[in-house]
Amino acid sequence: MKARPGTFVDSSVLLDIFTEDKRWLAWSEAALTEALVNGPVVINGIVFAEVAPRFSRIEDLEAALPPRLISEEMPKAASFLAGHAHASYRRAGGAREQILADFLIASHAAVTGRPLLTRDPKRVSTYLPGAELISP
Repeated sequence: MKARPGTFVDSSVLLDIFTEDKRWLAWSEAALTEALVNGPVVINGIVFAEVAPRFSRIEDLEAALPPRLISEEMPKAASFLAGHAHASYRRAGGAREQILADFLIASHAAVTGRPLLTRDPKRVSTYLPGAELISP
């Protein structure tokens, strides 16, 4: 698949901003601002779902998202890649907690040729070694 413009943003970065996380707020705000300067920022329904509990109304969440944000459906190839990465992770002894969502998000970025803006790069770099990461 041909690389698409923009930067895929992980829910960890958005949650840092929405919760004003003391440790990560400055880094996440700066990294998201830089990504917005360089082009559109992209999420999918999984990222949207992970940040949704911070808001009581969908309209409030949509208003809080960056204006140049694009929401896109996940390609089947990304789901396939995520399934295999998750299986490799589990075979290596990885825990089950909320990990498949991380692989789905990272695989979407990888399959569309976009860098993934995340502050949690360890599993992605291990199980999706070709993925481009923007991380602390």
